[in-house]
Amino acid sequence: MDRLLLYHALLFGACGYALARGKTDARIVAVVFLVGNFATSALRTHGAGPYSSVEMSIFAIDILALAGFTYAALISDRFWPLWVAGLQLTTSMGHMVKAVHSDLLPLAYAAALRFWAYPILIILLVGTWRSRQRALKESRSTAPI
Repeated sequence: MDRLLLYHALLFGACGYALARGKTDARIVAVVFLVGNFATSALRTHGAGPYSSVEMSIFAIDILALAGFTYAALISDRFWPLWVAGLQLTTSMGHMVKAVHSDLLPLAYAAALRFWAYPILIILLVGTWRSRQRALKESRSTAPI
């Protein structure tokens, strides 16, 4: 349960901060992440064998998230959105691995899909904070004396 509390604190903290203080790229990443998170929760298989085969609905969500993160990276003048898109690509590749190796343990498949959410949220939080600090510094340096 502690892991779930930590995840939700990081989710709402990072995405909330990005929506409140971030530039367009950060807001896109936050919205895509939030929508993908809730869509995944709603569509995840809860039967006797979750992650025993390729989760096609989650795969579709992950591909759409990859497209959204890639769009944010393409319009951004910062480097951090590229990291987010790259980590999402790694997540999406977990589905391909399961499709090729159907004997992959369900726990390993689930871990491959879930693990990268934490670094993505941390990158979003740090990237938004650094972008905000840079903007504040630039506004102070251009202010008339």
